[in-house]
Amino acid sequence: MFFGCQTKQVVKEQENKIQYVDPFIGTGFHGHTFPGATRPFAMVQLSPDTHIMGWDASSGYHYDDRQIYAFSHTHLSGTGIGDLGDVALLPFSGGDSIKPVATFTKETEQASPGLYKVRLDNFGIDVALTSTDRVGFHKYTYSNTSDRRVMLDLGHILQPNWGHKLVSNDVEVVSNEEIRGTFRTQGWAHFHSVSYRILFSEPADSIRMFTDGKETPTTVPSKIHSDKDLKYHFKFPASDKPLLVKVALSPVDPDGAVKNMESELPEWDFDATVAQSEQVWNEALNRVSMTSSDTVVMKNFYTALYHSMIAPFAYQDVDGRYLGMDKQVHTAEAGYTNYTVFSLWDTFRALHPLMTIIDPALAADWGKVMVHGYKEGGILPKWPLASSYTGCMVGYPATSVLADLVSKGLAEGDLSVWAEAAARSSVYREDLAEKFKGTRELDLITRHTYFKEKLGFVPADSLPESVSWGVEMAYYDWCVSKIAEHAGNKEVAEAYALKAQNYKRYLDPETKMMRGVMADGSFRTPFNPRYSAHMKSDYTEGNAFQWSFFVPHDMDNFIDAIGGKGEFETRLDTLFTTSSQIDGAEASGDITGLIGQYAHGNEPSHHMAYLYNWTDAPHKGQERLDQIMRNFYTNAPDGIIGNEDCGQMSAWYVMSALGIYQVCPGEPVFAIGRPMVDQASIPVKGGTFQIKVNNNSAANKYVKEVKLNGKKLDKLFITYNDIVNGGLLEFTMTDKL
Repeated sequence: MFFGCQTKQVVKEQENKIQYVDPFIGTGFHGHTFPGATRPFAMVQLSPDTHIMGWDASSGYHYDDRQIYAFSHTHLSGTGIGDLGDVALLPFSGGDSIKPVATFTKETEQASPGLYKVRLDNFGIDVALTSTDRVGFHKYTYSNTSDRRVMLDLGHILQPNWGHKLVSNDVEVVSNEEIRGTFRTQGWAHFHSVSYRILFSEPADSIRMFTDGKETPTTVPSKIHSDKDLKYHFKFPASDKPLLVKVALSPVDPDGAVKNMESELPEWDFDATVAQSEQVWNEALNRVSMTSSDTVVMKNFYTALYHSMIAPFAYQDVDGRYLGMDKQVHTAEAGYTNYTVFSLWDTFRALHPLMTIIDPALAADWGKVMVHGYKEGGILPKWPLASSYTGCMVGYPATSVLADLVSKGLAEGDLSVWAEAAARSSVYREDLAEKFKGTRELDLITRHTYFKEKLGFVPADSLPESVSWGVEMAYYDWCVSKIAEHAGNKEVAEAYALKAQNYKRYLDPETKMMRGVMADGSFRTPFNPRYSAHMKSDYTEGNAFQWSFFVPHDMDNFIDAIGGKGEFETRLDTLFTTSSQIDGAEASGDITGLIGQYAHGNEPSHHMAYLYNWTDAPHKGQERLDQIMRNFYTNAPDGIIGNEDCGQMSAWYVMSALGIYQVCPGEPVFAIGRPMVDQASIPVKGGTFQIKVNNNSAANKYVKEVKLNGKKLDKLFITYNDIVNGGLLEFTMTDKL
């Protein structure tokens, strides 16, 4: 009681930011978010699974659905591939189906940070879900008080049609109110193991077990190991009281799950847990305090900030144990927390730079996780999921995260190890190719790096996506150079600075675009800059239009190479005004949110509107930013124009709405854009960084003047130190060019 009262008092004293968060934003179209209960960067993400098959099953939920297969405890937010969906429960009543399915209407569905509610119409059950970091908490209220049942589905997985499959179950029925076990699957994560402890608030009258759809005798207590589809049905005594269920997870073993539950949720007070989640979320969201006269902006902003705090998530027990990238159990040193689900190719662009501002300690912790991953697995993580490398996406983007931390003075540890990790992750590794043979983790070791080192470019007639890999590896090699420079390794720094110029091999002086280069050194012909073929063309999830502006580390020389600022402005104008037609029967479905050939629904385009700051017409970028933020971010389920990608789409909005964006992580400089907020304040090491926007309105989309601490900016850029030292960034807006 005391805890609950204290929690509510703290929430009342804070600015109530959760009122502006709508977890349903992004659950429609192809945003692939989920609406369930979680806490910031928490392992348990308890949400309904309404979608099992296909692309829109990536998070287990799609807003258009009207059925619920189960409530599972782990999810991916906004990804293009699905996994997780672990430890699935569904309350039911009436009938005798081995695998019941619930139906619901949108009118009864509610979601806010830390709480999800729905009524299962066909069963007459009201469901409420909340959580701690490692424990899911369910509350079931049955209309039919004499038929209170729960299914535990240990065969439940997401996207089985995409290769996700059950490997095995170890299950221990401890008593009529407790069950423990370990659930193993193989999918996007080649090796995934999650252990659990389930505790009911009252003992069941009976327990039935089904193996591959057939009832199998079971006893209490009992233990079983099986590679079959297991389902348990629990029937509880007649009662008008809600049935409560606690489910603790562990990446290590059931004992870890027991400790996690005892530490985080020893009691059965559902409302107090909800109140604590509200407190935790308000504290997190108050890292940025902003106001706007436009409620649409308020909801977009705080929902985006919320979504930027879902992943990565802590993947470690309360006793410090975790499963490392070497698949071994480690015990973390004091102060270290292991994290997983780094969608690095997406998030290096905005999520990680955002966190260096609003939570630099957490940003630094993530850098340590990258380096620990190298120590454990021999290479920097790229899209690590659970304790597996997925090898997903382009290049070695962890180097960007590390270089950015180094440039901002946030790197912790031996920088010589950081430089070693970066360099060793930038080359082709025969040893790891052999180690990962026969597993999904082999996707981490492609021959793009081999050709980059041997030829200085990736031949388009040898490998697909050669241009995307080529230009991104040039940037990543620049990042390696910066890390080595700070580590005092001049030789490596100079070598990688030269490799950072490799983007020039793809730059066609005639078309001013990045083109595929054949093994003989000629450009691929014929050339159609609108052409896309998913995973088959020279470009990753895009075409030449969307990949010809990625030289963040060498903008001035790149602009000179294509003919100067005037020509650069013309190229950007063409990008945004040309036809949005995409050619190719197998064009990537990730190309969404088109303005001309600019595609905001996918990450390669995210920096492009800010490139007008390198021209004499920055107002054109401000106009495009206004258009993007107003049209591609809305207060609706389809309000995110493409895959959310673990916070990147949302972090882009948060940064852009504040009026700043870091085009080149590793270079601690932020471009000035078109702010949507009226004012904002962020606690920083120097006190408070404040943003004030005068004359802000939908009509006044252009920046007339910007002052930093009272001094007018000559150029539309500020530094990281300008932000974290505290002060006032003041915009004056106008409707005139």
